[in-house]
Amino acid sequence: MAPPKQLITTHLGKNGPQVSPVGLRLMGASGMYGNPASDNERLAFLVPRIKWARRFGILTTADIYGDSEHLLGKWFAANPSKRKGIFLTTKFGHPKRDLANLQGTRAMNTNPEYFHDALEASLKRLGLPYIDLYYIHRLDRKTIEAMIQHKNEGKIKYLGLSESDSLRRAHTVHPISCVQMEYNTFCLDIESPKYKLLETARDLGVAIVAYSPLGNGLLSGTLWSKEDFTKPGDLHGGMPWFSDDHFKTNLAIVDKIREIAKAKGVTAAQFTLAWILAQGEDLFAILGTTKAHRVAENLGSLDIIVNPEQGKVVGGRFPAAIMEYCFADTPPLEA
Repeated sequence: MAPPKQLITTHLGKNGPQVSPVGLRLMGASGMYGNPASDNERLAFLVPRIKWARRFGILTTADIYGDSEHLLGKWFAANPSKRKGIFLTTKFGHPKRDLANLQGTRAMNTNPEYFHDALEASLKRLGLPYIDLYYIHRLDRKTIEAMIQHKNEGKIKYLGLSESDSLRRAHTVHPISCVQMEYNTFCLDIESPKYKLLETARDLGVAIVAYSPLGNGLLSGTLWSKEDFTKPGDLHGGMPWFSDDHFKTNLAIVDKIREIAKAKGVTAAQFTLAWILAQGEDLFAILGTTKAHRVAENLGSLDIIVNPEQGKVVGGRFPAAIMEYCFADTPPLEA
């Protein structure tokens, strides 16, 4: 793949660094949509993408994403001089580092002691002395204070949240650079007047990082039957959007999006990503592809201006066991 053209950059939050609005998420590379490829194959894919990330965009992983931190650690060990310039993010909060069984019971642990252990474990797997931005799934004030301590020690540069209803509370303790949230033409929870997450973020000058901007592949226009996600460990099978009750209805909506995109001379993926980026300069999208030609396709969305119609998807985006943690807030601290 030819290197991407010089991309525009914008601040990640009011006082954050300049990065591209399009970044790379390593969830797919770690086998969350089926068994991962060999280390050699994945490193061969990552090398040019990491070179791109050094110049333009966010490179994001998490301790729950299989062996993605180990994989990056191998690359950094072989290329120690390349760390500078990469804006690397990872996150913690799930003690059980396995997303394959989405129907299983989930649990969060964000107490300061676990935070310390999780951060040190991530740094060890990555083989690095610091992380640019560290996300937390859910939090309380004590956890933010613990993060500040490690930030002061140089182990974290910026703080971020993921799908949390605690943004304003956390921001009063320490500036939050960005909040990560699933956001696409099907998933508009962030705009909901019930949660007011988008409104709050903009009021505080906090950037929005949209994960799964293509709806876990549903909006890419490449998943058309259950046979497209039958690999062992593929988490699509546990998502309500892809269930027998909802998949056919949702595909009809995707087909309409494809028609609109085709009329504009672009792909469904490019059309969808362009819609995300059109929502404001505070919007960033992290993409989870493992295919080089998809990276090139996705970057093409930066040149597209769209105003897509929004279809109504059926079925929740996660099973109930996970949705109960989305927009969860923490209880007030004891006096």
